[in-house]
Amino acid sequence: MGLVVVKVGGSEGINYEAVAKDAAALWKSGQKLIIVHGGSSETNKIAEVLGHPAQFLTHPGGMTSRLTDRRTLEIFEMIYCGLVNKRIVELFQREGVNAVGLSGLDGRIFEGKRKDAVKYVENGKIKIHRGDFTGSVEKVNVALLQTLLDSGYLPVLTPPAVSYQGDAINTDGDTAAAMLATAFGAEALLLLSNIPGLLANFPDEASLIPEIPAARLNHPQYMAVAQGRMKKKVLGAVEAVQGGVGRVVFGDARLEEPIRRALAGGGTVVH
Repeated sequence: MGLVVVKVGGSEGINYEAVAKDAAALWKSGQKLIIVHGGSSETNKIAEVLGHPAQFLTHPGGMTSRLTDRRTLEIFEMIYCGLVNKRIVELFQREGVNAVGLSGLDGRIFEGKRKDAVKYVENGKIKIHRGDFTGSVEKVNVALLQTLLDSGYLPVLTPPAVSYQGDAINTDGDTAAAMLATAFGAEALLLLSNIPGLLANFPDEASLIPEIPAARLNHPQYMAVAQGRMKKKVLGAVEAVQGGVGRVVFGDARLEEPIRRALAGGGTVVH
């Protein structure tokens, strides 16, 4: 059995208990897994309470990202690396799986370039924001993760990543997971969130698109329905499949047995 990379989103409605229970059952059967998770909804709540509410930038291509100054980065690390990561590790320990929670900053697991400037659109005009702690994952420390896997530990990973200069950088978890799956030549990359997959008519869940050949994912028919953060997921899926990952599945993390459902083709399968 090849490696399966499971990215679990951080939006409202995610059933982390079901994800952990399902992953633990697969792990005990001999299936190797790496978990990557988000934590956006918790971060937004805590940032509001701390008086530093989340701000988002819309980029010229239509995608959005979190404006990440130093204070935002510290709140991000507090929630992603602390609260959410350890909550998931605890769930695995309860299931009898010896999970190890790490951020991409640890051991330079996720490494990439910090963006010197970020272009965004405001009132129809393109502007430039400087001083952001954001970047993209370009390298994965496969050796460290393989050592953990070979020693019987289940890695549970989360942003931030680390820049080549050593700065912590906020990075998109879906694209980080896609880079991870590509680096390992994974059998499958599962992107689990609070919707059943790619929807032709969002938010109508009955409009689920069950299957897409990767060669057609950039087709306007599909990119038109991939709005907001889903666009990043779609682009990450294209890169992963083109990079040698067996298949990518957009699946539902609100259900019981979400991993096995996705592996069985539940959701949107990109091949």
